Amino acid sequence: MAQLRAGRLPRRLVQLYAGLTLYGVSMAMMIRAELGLDPWDVFHYGVARHVEFSFGTIVIVVGALVLLLWVPLRQWPGVGTVSNVFVIGLATDAALALMSPPDALWARVLLLGGGIVLNGLAGAMYIGSQFGAGPRDGLMTGLVRRTGLSVRLVRTSLELAVLVIGWLLGGVVGVGTVLYAVLIGPIVHVLLPRLTVDLEEPEPAPHPAAAGAPAPVQSGSAPGSALSAATS
Repeated sequence: MAQLRAGRLPRRLVQLYAGLTLYGVSMAMMIRAELGLDPWDVFHYGVARHVEFSFGTIVIVVGALVLLLWVPLRQWPGVGTVSNVFVIGLATDAALALMSPPDALWARVLLLGGGIVLNGLAGAMYIGSQFGAGPRDGLMTGLVRRTGLSVRLVRTSLELAVLVIGWLLGGVVGVGTVLYAVLIGPIVHVLLPRLTVDLEEPEPAPHPAAAGAPAPVQSGSAPGSALSAATS
């Protein structure tokens, strides 16, 4: 598989699974805060109120069903896509088992804020590992490609749909839902460039002795100037 041959595999795998695990922990934090969830988790929570499954199991089942929708869209899942389906749900259930909802409002607010920030960090980590989109993001990009509609329209329509259905099923909608919608984009925007693994391995410069002639000296250049230009 091309994703496994792309280079820097150990770092990318660690970053992928750490990101997915922390993503599940962040979801548990927002659930225990009881101040509102992001749209997909409103849906997961609503479904969980009507079936005898844990929240994490619902996340896994819904992720698997969404992944099936990739078939008519001719999407191909990556390692990160399949891992996303299982690891996040398992991590959420484990974190919920270890975490109790706080009584004080200030503690719930802190838990919500920490959950949103951690969610953005975790999302940037697993996306930046470059092992493929999650099932829900892949559904969005597949619909964009097949319909020709804008990313904004498709994403907004999907999230509004699952939010309304989840709310009707009894999912928790509140100030946390609004804060998540406002903050998650900027958080990921700041962190994703810093956590995206560069898959291009730099080519080593030829040694002057190997070429049989001294290396040419360019006027106006200084040690480190190329690096500075590339990173500026």
